[in-house]
Amino acid sequence: MTANNTSTTITAVKGRRVWDSRGRPTVEADITLAGGAMGRAIAPAGASRGSNEAIDLRDGGPRFGGWDVTDALKGVNGPIAKALIGLDAADQNAIDQALLALDGTSNKANLGGNATIALSMATLHAAAAQAGKPLWQHLWDQGGQSGTPVLPLPEIQIFGGGAHAGRRIDVQDFMVIATGADDYEQALAWTAEVYLAAGKIMDERGLLQGVADEGGFWPAFDANEDAAETLVQAIEKAGLKPGEQVSISLDIAASEFGKGGRYRLAREDRDMDSGELAEMLLGWVGRYPIVSVEDPMSEDDAEGFIAFAQAAPKHLQIVGDDYLVTNADRVRAGSRDGAVNCALIKPNQAGTISETKAAFDATRETDMGAIVSARSGETEDVTIVHLAVGWGAKQLKVGSFTRSERMVKWNEGLRVADALGSAALPPKSAFPWG
Repeated sequence: MTANNTSTTITAVKGRRVWDSRGRPTVEADITLAGGAMGRAIAPAGASRGSNEAIDLRDGGPRFGGWDVTDALKGVNGPIAKALIGLDAADQNAIDQALLALDGTSNKANLGGNATIALSMATLHAAAAQAGKPLWQHLWDQGGQSGTPVLPLPEIQIFGGGAHAGRRIDVQDFMVIATGADDYEQALAWTAEVYLAAGKIMDERGLLQGVADEGGFWPAFDANEDAAETLVQAIEKAGLKPGEQVSISLDIAASEFGKGGRYRLAREDRDMDSGELAEMLLGWVGRYPIVSVEDPMSEDDAEGFIAFAQAAPKHLQIVGDDYLVTNADRVRAGSRDGAVNCALIKPNQAGTISETKAAFDATRETDMGAIVSARSGETEDVTIVHLAVGWGAKQLKVGSFTRSERMVKWNEGLRVADALGSAALPPKSAFPWG
């Protein structure tokens, strides 16, 4: 939609190369409006990626290991800028449709998902700035929701693994959720104590070897299950009650070590089928206070997902990430098939804010949970915190409780809480374990 001299008309588009938490190039975009407001956003990047998500446009070749983004930036500062200037930033769908039309592929292969998501998020920020509102408030008002927003329940990594830790162990994330916390601030404080306790345990055992990509401790374990056992010990060492105050969440990321219903746990030199993997994981659920399991099977193992869900206890949250790739149709199918009861929502998986919102809306239509999530390659961008609050998502996942690209997001939640005058979390009854 072309704007007619309105304050939200896009007058300038600028893309630049900045650097993410792995020291790799990524795309930052600025959108400037006729009214003087400017929005800025930075594209994140994932290491563990679903095959059906939007793909980044990278240069290839020897420069920066092939990760450079000069081709993506040529698009941003050339044909994309030409297409967006004169459009109305207040019409997010029109902006995103212009990006999709210019790209012309199903996975953003021409423009690059790193370009489209940076521009889409920057447009959203610009519209909110021109309206004189923080982004979360802008989104809440647009959604026509009543009442006051609440903060999302944090899901925070303590041990990293899989693609985030050189595959030192096979399981990607061992996380905690402060299921008994009274508010957002307490959830963070409890997690801080668990993180410190986990570090002390690893140090005492001579296993402290730095951190993984998302800030969790490097998983110097002999077996995958050792991480779960150590996590329970860390919760107890922190003076908290496992399963009552603080519970465990796992991201198996099974697509990273399985395909076609066959899986290999390299750490344990063990091959298994989907039934055997499910038996192992559900055994852990029975032995440890685990309330959430993400991608327990590979993205191409729908039968395995469904069988796992059918065998799982009712309190267990089963999350689709690579399986759903922030796609509305896939979310609806996952719900219909009974494969998952929660979707991970990653803006750069979809490639635009409109598509991300469509996937989030699909979780509401199907009475599924939703976790707004960061990626392993992150920056100082805090957009996802505002999306979670403004859309009313009940959970937020941004990595661990260390490294500034993670803490900037947890801290932004505290600022939003101050603005709201409350750090309230969703009611415990909103979750499968409630």
